[in-house]
Parts: sequence; structure tokens; C-alpha cells
Amino acid sequence: MDLQDQLKNLFPDHKIEEEETVKEPENKIWMQDDPILCKYEKRKGKPITILEGYTGADKDFKKLAKELKTRLSVGGSFKNDSIIIQGDYRDQIMKILTEKGFSVKRVGG
Repeated sequence: MDLQDQLKNLFPDHKIEEEETVKEPENKIWMQDDPILCKYEKRKGKPITILEGYTGADKDFKKLAKELKTRLSVGGSFKNDSIIIQGDYRDQIMKILTEKGFSVKRVGG
């Protein structure tokens, strides 16, 4: 006898209501028409990748930065409306962003 049967014996008049589950998209980020610029620079002799040009909310851009850093297993930061990723990961970042539906433009090199 499982828990449901025991509850039916204790409360015979109770009717079980089915709960409605509303699924929200897990990664709801605002998409834009203009491309995100993906640049490569060297600062203090070390390579970095910079993403600029996102016109949505800072909160969404921070989520995107965190996801990129996690998927690439690298460090980085969000400063002055741009994402800075440590290392030259332009190709991988562009692939990830195009899979998400963003348009990306490679700048320089």
C-alpha cells in the first residue's frame, strides 16, 4: 500500500486536484537585431576577447557573460557594457552565440 492509498483511506471525501505546471523558458534573454561585436585585443601582453554592442538589459548581458564563462571554463568580467573573456575564444564564442540566435560580427583579425 503506497502513500496515495493510505491518504484515500484516511480522507475518502478528498478529491485530488491536478496542478498546472507552467514552464518558463530557462534562459530568456532579449534578442536584438544588431550584431554583437566580437573583438580580440592584447592587454599587458595577454590575449582577451571582448563582446560589445548588446542593447538589452544589463541583467541579461550578465547572464550571458556567466554562461559563456561557464561553458568555456575561463575567467572574465562584465565592465562598461562589454563582456571581457580571458583568452582568444572568438570562434567558440561566435558559435555559442549563433546557436542561441544572436547575430555576431567578428571585428579585427
